[in-house]
Amino acid sequence: MSTANAILTVSGLGVDVFYKDIKNLHISVYPPAGRIRVAAPKSISEDTIRLAIIERLSWIKDQRNRLQHAERQTKREMQTGETHYVWGQRYRLNASETSGRYQVRVKGKTLWLIAPETANADGKRAALDRWYRRELKAVLPDLVEKWQSVIGVEADKVVVRRMKTKWGSCIPESATIAVNPELAKKDPRSLEYIVVHELIHLLERGHNARFTELMDEYLPDWRLRRDELNGAPLADEEWNLE
Repeated sequence: MSTANAILTVSGLGVDVFYKDIKNLHISVYPPAGRIRVAAPKSISEDTIRLAIIERLSWIKDQRNRLQHAERQTKREMQTGETHYVWGQRYRLNASETSGRYQVRVKGKTLWLIAPETANADGKRAALDRWYRRELKAVLPDLVEKWQSVIGVEADKVVVRRMKTKWGSCIPESATIAVNPELAKKDPRSLEYIVVHELIHLLERGHNARFTELMDEYLPDWRLRRDELNGAPLADEEWNLE
């Protein structure tokens, strides 16, 4: 984990500040306890950072309260009887069957994980992660194509990539969109929101007024979808999107 360049105390809250080669200041609140992190341009003053935090203090406190009281998933040991999520739906894991190779399939309300007899929890977890990636990759191309046509942009590259603090990302210079495979566990509405969100960054890099206007134009209920995504059951390693 990277080390903060500065640690501020604002209204009794500890804030980690990271100075970067960016144009705009970003404030994020991370689970499980509501850690506050600011990514700030290198040229910005400490007073300006403090003022920005104070201006968003109500939002920060709301996010911290939600995270600290959020429903949480128990640690997954990949044992029969656990609850797992696929596209926002709850499934009961059945890991009782063995075979010479890993297989994952959904039938009814059961998520079947078939593994070699000698497989341990890590091996089973890796097999399920690969399956989630395949699920996401199966639906992503059509969704991206649909919204590229609507918005009038084109991503040169769309990848599925695990990220520690983001559901998705966009690099406008290379027109690259990245989507987190964890979204295969969430409602499909959430994936669509992230796809639209990242594609719009090809038109507007920051989360400014123009970005908000574009989101309102192309996906009017984006705030509801964002809140649904951030309100879904969390594992401690999961995050929220600013």
